[in-house]
Amino acid sequence: MAGGHMKYRTLSRSSAHRQALLRNLVTALFKHESITTTWHKAKEAQRLAEKLVTLGKRNTQAARDRAQSIFFEKKELTNRNQEPSLVPKLFSTIRTRYAARPGGYTRVLRIEPKREDQSASAILELVDSPVDTRFALAARAVAAERAGAVPSTPVTRGNVLKATRFRGPDANKEFEDMVLRFKNLDKKREWAEMQREKQRDYDEAVKINAGERGAHFKDIDLEEPEVPRRKWEKYIVDEQKIERKERVYPALERSRI
Repeated sequence: MAGGHMKYRTLSRSSAHRQALLRNLVTALFKHESITTTWHKAKEAQRLAEKLVTLGKRNTQAARDRAQSIFFEKKELTNRNQEPSLVPKLFSTIRTRYAARPGGYTRVLRIEPKREDQSASAILELVDSPVDTRFALAARAVAAERAGAVPSTPVTRGNVLKATRFRGPDANKEFEDMVLRFKNLDKKREWAEMQREKQRDYDEAVKINAGERGAHFKDIDLEEPEVPRRKWEKYIVDEQKIERKERVYPALERSRI
């Protein structure tokens, strides 16, 4: 109908370009299970990703053919070192993961705008995946409660229930493991802060002995820190340099946990 409300976002692209963009996004989503893009692209790709999971749960030949036509990947893998096709993953791992879940297989979370053009950004992810944001945030909240940093609240308990409800029989064990990782991460950060203070004192003493500052404090005994910078620096959280994902999604700090 002329002048009617559009049922989808055009994303300022032609129809063919828009479809190619969405196919690329969902291919990356099912490959990595979590991607970062603009808010509007994430909302449109979410619709296609939900349909793909539904096709996986149907588990028919027609559904396989339809899924193969959506994914952007080679139909035949000539190199054995290449990753397996996403279609088998959809009809095995993904289908099993969401067998008991009636819907809502994906999630879109707003994050800080892009620095370049300040466009609205978001994380698009598969729910109950190994990199589930809400699961990690709930675990971080519980870790803070057990450490006595914040009081226990009904909201946190509700978030824990939502994060583990459809995750499977090992949900509680996985959750406790994540809580323990956040506890250990806090200890590592405290240790890293102590090492940074030692490094600062050493650097200051080097400058004084070199005559750059404090000439009347020359000939200070230098004791080089035992722990090299590369071992503790990764645990330091710099709010000015940290990536936007790590602020919203602490579980992405894989090298730190």
